[in-house]
This record gives sequence, C-alpha cells and structure tokens, in this order.
Amino acid sequence: MSKATFFIRACPTCGRRLQIRVEYLGRILKCRHCDASFEASDPSLGNAPPNAEKSLLDRANQLLESIDATRNKPR
Repeated sequence: MSKATFFIRACPTCGRRLQIRVEYLGRILKCRHCDASFEASDPSLGNAPPNAEKSLLDRANQLLESIDATRNKPR
C-alpha cells in the first residue's frame, strides 16, 4: 500500500494551513474550514502563469519520483 504525498498550502481566503495531495495539483478544491474554492497549486512555484498545467504536472511527477527514490534507498 502506498502512502499519499502531500504539500502544505494556506487557504487564500481564511489562511488556514491545508494538506493537499500532490495528485490534486491544478484542480479546483474547497477549503474544509471556510468552504472557499481555490486552485491547488505548488507553493514553491509562486504565481504560475494561467497555462501552467503542464508545469504543474511536471512538478507533481518530480515530487513523486523523489519520494520513490527516497523510499528505494538502502538504509
């Protein structure tokens, strides 16, 4: 069973910290606390251009690959 990979982002409306699954990058989500809608984006990209879906997917794949590489390292 694989574990989900998350990133932390503040809700743009209420400011509460949210754990967002990497798989949800580029999707419209709702804050669990204030019910505001926002697009899930990688906070390390800053303000991405409007047509940045491909770069979001590339970044998500990089994050997933880095997690896989970390898990597969011998201890």
